[in-house]
Formats: sequence, C-alpha cells, structure tokens
Amino acid sequence: MPCYLIAEVKVTDDGWIPDYAARVHDIVARHGGRYLSRSGRIEALEGEAPDASLVALIQFPSREAAMEFAADPDYAPFGQARQAGSVSNFYLIDDTDVAGTIPYLGKG
Repeated sequence: MPCYLIAEVKVTDDGWIPDYAARVHDIVARHGGRYLSRSGRIEALEGEAPDASLVALIQFPSREAAMEFAADPDYAPFGQARQAGSVSNFYLIDDTDVAGTIPYLGKG
C-alpha cells in the first residue's frame, strides 16, 4: 500500500541544503520513493499556513519502504544536518479513507 511522507521544514541555517538537495533524492529512490513536490510555495486555502520554509511530499511504495529510508545509514548524516539547521516535522500517511466512502482508496 502506498505511503506518503510529508516533510514540513523551517530552515534556521541553510548550510545543509546544497548537499541534502543534491544527494537525498538518490537515497529516497533506492527505497522506491519518489518526490511529488519539494516546494517553498506554501499557500493556505483554509486556516493558517504552516510556519515552514518548504514542504516536501514523497511517495513510497509502502510504510516499510519509508521507514527503511528514514533508518538508512546513508541518510543519517543528511538527516542530522537537516535537524541541526531546521525545525522539521515529518509525517507518514497511507492511501486510506478514514470514512471509507471513496471507492478508490482503502478503508482506514
């Protein structure tokens, strides 16, 4: 079942960004992941916009693949650099519908 990693990042020191942006994509891909967006254009349609410099949306083939990416030793130094130079929130969601009324989504 597909899983989506939502990364909400507020950059506090941008020194980590060039290496992260250049190299993490390949680590994500090794785990079957694919960036759907990595954008700084965040616009609130309703409610408050997050206090973030960027939001990334990455699709993985499964929760396990996303967890393997997060635990990958090759990712660790990039994750540590991001954590040191930002305030970050990472969320995983699956492709289910909590109400169970959308026919093309699994029932959550």
